[in-house]
Amino acid sequence: MRDFHKAGRSEVFAAEGMCATSHPLAAKVALDILQCGGNAMDAAIAGAVLLGICEPQMTGLGGDCFVLYNRAGEDTVRALNGSGRAPTAANAQELRERGHSTVPLTSPDSVTVPGAVEAFCRLAQTEGRLGLDAILQPAIHYAEVGVPVSPRVAFDWKNSAATLQGAARDHYLIDGKPPQTGQVFRAPAQAEVLRRVGQHGHEAFYTGEIAEDMLAALSNLGGVHTAPDFQAVQSDETLPVSGDYGGVELFEHPPNGQGATAILLLNILRHFDLAALDPLGAERVHIEAEASKLAYDARNRFIADPDHSTRMAHFLAPETAANLAALIDPQCAMPTATPLTESVHKDTVYITVVDRDRMAVSLIYSIYHGFGSGIASEKFGILLQNRGAGFNLEPGHPNELAGGKRPMHTIIPGLLRDNGRIAMPFGVMGGAYQPTGHARFVSNMTDFSMELQQAVDTPRAFADGGVLKLERGYSDPIKQQLSDMGHIIEIPETPLGGAQAIRICETGVLIGASDPRKDGCALGY
Repeated sequence: MRDFHKAGRSEVFAAEGMCATSHPLAAKVALDILQCGGNAMDAAIAGAVLLGICEPQMTGLGGDCFVLYNRAGEDTVRALNGSGRAPTAANAQELRERGHSTVPLTSPDSVTVPGAVEAFCRLAQTEGRLGLDAILQPAIHYAEVGVPVSPRVAFDWKNSAATLQGAARDHYLIDGKPPQTGQVFRAPAQAEVLRRVGQHGHEAFYTGEIAEDMLAALSNLGGVHTAPDFQAVQSDETLPVSGDYGGVELFEHPPNGQGATAILLLNILRHFDLAALDPLGAERVHIEAEASKLAYDARNRFIADPDHSTRMAHFLAPETAANLAALIDPQCAMPTATPLTESVHKDTVYITVVDRDRMAVSLIYSIYHGFGSGIASEKFGILLQNRGAGFNLEPGHPNELAGGKRPMHTIIPGLLRDNGRIAMPFGVMGGAYQPTGHARFVSNMTDFSMELQQAVDTPRAFADGGVLKLERGYSDPIKQQLSDMGHIIEIPETPLGGAQAIRICETGVLIGASDPRKDGCALGY
């Protein structure tokens, strides 16, 4: 139990239904949907779409999503990949000839066709109860009347505003400036998009005037996207990958998501007695950092479009983790593993919902970098993701940019199963940090028996790009000890990610936790 003398937040307890996400309005809308007879999928989609209005720097209709879920009365974990593909005419050699070694972040070359809208439409039809038109009404309402900008959103908006270009500046700045905390942001053009999608389904988004608006924005900047590229968008049902740690099963999306990296990381950590260490001590941070370097190096070698990823059995094999664990010196930091060629960053939203029938949904939805590519369609203001920056330009690499391919994706929803029972949908936002965040979250609960909110709140560390990023929750002696081990310490300007989780107790009670690093909350009824 937390010390009530100290600042913090308690876990949220409820019996009927619950939502945890990064903005209170989205959490409230999700509960409203549940109380109107919708199920967890209806509620998750309603809340997720609204997050594109509440946190437009993080996500929106021009982005991608991944979803893990179960159906009421079953403990099978299902997965839907709602990520889009590079345009058919995309060509890595052309970019190399133009002098690029990575995909430019704010050019049409980085824009993959958005997949989230098609995925939401599909899930609403196959898994929901209320119908798409009903569950989009809250987002339509808030897009029209506006949402007051919350403190963390205002912070991110200011930091990423320079990315906005052309029409995007008209749609996402107020009088040419990023909105400040408390100012009201409105997106009436997006309300019209949602209204049409609610009435006519995904065809309204991928064909006709809305698609033409997006295509024009890309073509005017030299993009090679075509109408058939948009018309061909289709989400895919996939089989999750899983691994055991501390007696619980962790389920993740297979490639092109990086979720298998979290499983590999935990497989490496199993070779160390973390439970015997101080959870906030230098020894734990060091071992986790070294394991992350190795797991991420493997990610960069193997994870790509599933049609081009052929070594998942090797990636997740116990002997692979054992061989990597043997490379870790418990007292000394290794040089950075193979330098990343993929672009990685931190901008994502996550929502989880559990309903009274114990359907659980774990949904993550993103436009990648802050405000994505910075390119928005002129009439409707749809921000286009720069997820294509997740490709690399290395000839012959599984994740090399090519037409029709899906890039390696950083966004990963998680779900835990305990003794065969669906036990916890959860997510840890934070781009490249996410596999480390998943592993640390699971370790906090299994190795150190932390309560759910404590597991979310605990300070974070991340070995990234040759430095060890430490949140300010670590003491100066710990920082010095890690520096003495050979780590280059950096205190990041923004905290490392944000987490949301709902535990489904065997008693039937729901326990929710929400990260104070974001503006959100867990709500139940």
